[in-house]
Amino acid sequence: MTIGTGIVLFVIGAILTFALDIQLEGVNLDMIGYILMAAGAVAFLIGLILLLVRRDRPRGTVVEDDVL
Repeated sequence: MTIGTGIVLFVIGAILTFALDIQLEGVNLDMIGYILMAAGAVAFLIGLILLLVRRDRPRGTVVEDDVL
């Protein structure tokens, strides 16, 4: 989920920065786009790290019976 969110934020930021040529008074869409791209990159990296950490954990439980 975090990886997908990061990609979406990055794409929206890139669209705001590079594709739109709208001038709004008091709002700098380029800066908002750069902020969204940075947030998307951070979210993507966090998602990758969490994915790698989860992959290293053992799955399931080990049951040992002491049968004499």
